Amino acid sequence: MSGKVVHFELPADDMERAQSFYHDAFGWQITPMPEMSYAMAVTTPTDEQGMPTEPGGINGGLTPRQGSVTSPTLTIGVDSVDEALAAVEKYGGRVVAGRQAVGDMGFVGYFADPEGNVVGLWENA
Repeated sequence: MSGKVVHFELPADDMERAQSFYHDAFGWQITPMPEMSYAMAVTTPTDEQGMPTEPGGINGGLTPRQGSVTSPTLTIGVDSVDEALAAVEKYGGRVVAGRQAVGDMGFVGYFADPEGNVVGLWENA
């Protein structure tokens, strides 16, 4: 899994409006998760574990625009968020948000690359 783009996040000022837009315009299956202020966006067929079954397909989510998530964010799968953040700093990036649990699914972290782009990291639980 390490190094592949595995997820995306689109920030929204109005979550309901964004959910309706992506569902209606592109046919995405949107699953609101109000307890997490989040909505899962399924863009491609998935298996029983929710992983895309088509090569190159990724799914993502809609999140309120706040904090470090102010523009669309790609998420890279890694074996260890902590190790990836250490490498980011070693090679000129900076940590935006350290390792955080996402329910019992896994862990996320965010960094800015040397160009200022914010990118997510994902570690499976």
